[in-house]
Amino acid sequence: MGMPELEIYSMIGAEGFARLVAAFYRQVPQDDLLGPIYPASDLPGAEQRLRDFLIGRFGGPQTYTEQRGHPRLRARHSPFAINQTIRDRWIAAYGKCVGGSFAAKQRLARSDAERRRTAISTVCDTNIA
Repeated sequence: MGMPELEIYSMIGAEGFARLVAAFYRQVPQDDLLGPIYPASDLPGAEQRLRDFLIGRFGGPQTYTEQRGHPRLRARHSPFAINQTIRDRWIAAYGKCVGGSFAAKQRLARSDAERRRTAISTVCDTNIA
């Protein structure tokens, strides 16, 4: 079973969401399908809106809702010509970033666990000798 959605914020924090969303938006301008949907002048705003939405959705402060009201995702995206191909591209690009973010988090956790094992082993070896 996976982690409950509302605990994700406590795991990666605002910084984790900031890195995740920044990684996604770094891909957008060069993408032949996603790039045209996002005006270059609004990329920083789009990044902030997605970051705030995700933070609120996954257990963090409700900044998005406080500033913009209910997400109403269908209504907010209705002015854009988003077809299944564009949707799939967005999901794939975002999924790549999520995978990278959690893989990095897991590597850090493994590294930390290894340091702890080494420290405990050193203490045990010292106490045994």
